[in-house]
Amino acid sequence: MPNNIPLGSQGETEAVNYLRTQGYRIIERNFKKRYGEIDIIAIDGDTLAFVEVKTRIGDSHGKPVEAITPWKLTSLTRSAEYYKVLHPELPDPMRIDFVGVTFDKGGTPEIELIKNITG
Repeated sequence: MPNNIPLGSQGETEAVNYLRTQGYRIIERNFKKRYGEIDIIAIDGDTLAFVEVKTRIGDSHGKPVEAITPWKLTSLTRSAEYYKVLHPELPDPMRIDFVGVTFDKGGTPEIELIKNITG
């Protein structure tokens, strides 16, 4: 859906800015491999965080977190493990975080951060 690409990119930018205010150090964005993608890779304290971002306008199609399915979690986990193999110099503790960005009609974002969505 080409119309969602700008919205998703805008949501990811809002997520990056928010994560920085929370002390995350952003390492990479939009890591893609054949079987998966990770929106944001960051370091939070001594933990390597793989962050999935979902963006919505309003909540008429549900809350962003409702888009996280068991299949998506499996894909994220597999991609995170592969990324860690490629970058052994990064911290060993790892987790998958979630950031939901919901824009209101005026374009103001509401941001929700859930750390360790698999735990």
